[in-house]
Amino acid sequence: MTDTATTTANLNKFEKFKAQKDGLAIKSEIEKFAALGWEAMDETDRDHRLKWVGVFFRPVTPGQFMMRLRMPNGILSSTQMRVLAQVVQRYGDEGSADITTRQNIQLRGIRISDLPDIFNRFHAVGLTSVQSGMDNVRNITGDPVAGLDADELYDTRELIQQIQDMLTNKGEGNPEFSNLPRKFNIAITGGRDNSVHAEINDLAFVPAFREDGGTRGRGDTGNLSPTLSASPIFGFNVLVGGFFSAKRCEAAIPLNAWVAPEDVVAVCRAVLEVFRDRGLRANRQKSRLMWLIDEWGLEKFRQEVENRLGKSLLPAAPKDEIDWQKRDHIGVYKQKQPGLNYVGLHIPVGRLYAEDMFEIARLAEVYGSGEIRLTVEQNIIIPNVSESRLATFLTESLLERFSINPGLLTRSLVSCTGAQFCNFALIETKNRALGMIKALEEELIFTHPVRIHWTGCPNSCGQPQVADIGLMGTKTRKNGKTLEGVDIYMGGKVGKDAHLGTCIIKGIPCEDLQPILQDLLIKNFGAKVKEEALVVD
Repeated sequence: MTDTATTTANLNKFEKFKAQKDGLAIKSEIEKFAALGWEAMDETDRDHRLKWVGVFFRPVTPGQFMMRLRMPNGILSSTQMRVLAQVVQRYGDEGSADITTRQNIQLRGIRISDLPDIFNRFHAVGLTSVQSGMDNVRNITGDPVAGLDADELYDTRELIQQIQDMLTNKGEGNPEFSNLPRKFNIAITGGRDNSVHAEINDLAFVPAFREDGGTRGRGDTGNLSPTLSASPIFGFNVLVGGFFSAKRCEAAIPLNAWVAPEDVVAVCRAVLEVFRDRGLRANRQKSRLMWLIDEWGLEKFRQEVENRLGKSLLPAAPKDEIDWQKRDHIGVYKQKQPGLNYVGLHIPVGRLYAEDMFEIARLAEVYGSGEIRLTVEQNIIIPNVSESRLATFLTESLLERFSINPGLLTRSLVSCTGAQFCNFALIETKNRALGMIKALEEELIFTHPVRIHWTGCPNSCGQPQVADIGLMGTKTRKNGKTLEGVDIYMGGKVGKDAHLGTCIIKGIPCEDLQPILQDLLIKNFGAKVKEEALVVD
């Protein structure tokens, strides 16, 4: 047996099929698949390689695929939203869309036979779904009010678009970065409230000033972008290694590196090249970036990044500028542009239907500039609403369902897809979450929001570890029967001094969950039973 054959024989099944055919090769076969139908497709093409163009086979809805877009910084236009609505609309009751926790949109109900037409429609309006699944960099998150917030330190939009273009060859697909050891998440924040949840990304950039008082550099060591200045210089401290998986969850750690904005794209490339070429591929449960950092140590990893960069990285600034509590952007807020406002609409568990999407596109055009923003809390922002039109905007009937002032539990509710559409999920999440939150708000009075996150399985797409109360789907036993249940997490903190929560109770049947949540809310978050509150008043 040759060395190549021996190497291939020792690969796990994912590395084997990637070695056999690059995932991006699927692009040239879309017309053929549309004609063949999903049942006649090669299973590996259907179940895995289609993910390189953002199309996901779902065994729980055979023949109805999910499609994941790429929306850098969570920004799209009303024209793009209308195209997405048209795609969803053709599937009737089986079509829907979900806003994800990465400022992205996933479409449901997609038929293979429609893919050529859908991709043509996307191309015409500048949408892409390329490299949005499997072992690729996922949607790049940034501040949802970038360019609108008077208090922001840096507008992240252009940087994030540059990274997207580098990774995907401007949406056409880039084989340089289409075969990573596992998926990879990048976030950049230029604001003060950590709106991107930097700590749960493989690579994150958070705002920080260096007090150099002179040249920014290291003499002849190949410093980055030397600049003469006696004032604090803006840039980013770099965090690496954050991730959630069924096997392990870790918060990102400081790389002890500071980079100027003009060097962010190059640093992203260098980190990804190191991960691509040196990352662990034998065991997919140990293939995320943090496992490589554990094996090498942080100093060696940093040195390898510098080697790829061809320059030395400056040490991190002593502190970052994340000094605000996390904002959810729901409601009406002044923009830094005089006379304009952005309006945050609460989208219950991120679920949209075609008529919702058409109406959101209309509102963005009639009252704003046609721009729409998404948040990691699965909500929507419509920016650039003038003072003169704001009062009329707030009378629109859509705001009765997509409120600017939802209940204090409802406004912070996050949920993954759940068992309705995802074969990994162990429980149904979205509808159950909505029902339980409604019941709790009918029973209790709150003085401040409480963030409750639902996720259907240990893959943690709903991010229970960052919530005040996190609920992770599991199977549990009660009276000799197997039931849907949850493990309960508490202690997650976002924004300033963000950290992950931990599991406090395991295996609670969902049918018994509501009184337990009520007790936690009363004891830990100051909630009061409505009758008791009335007596006190």
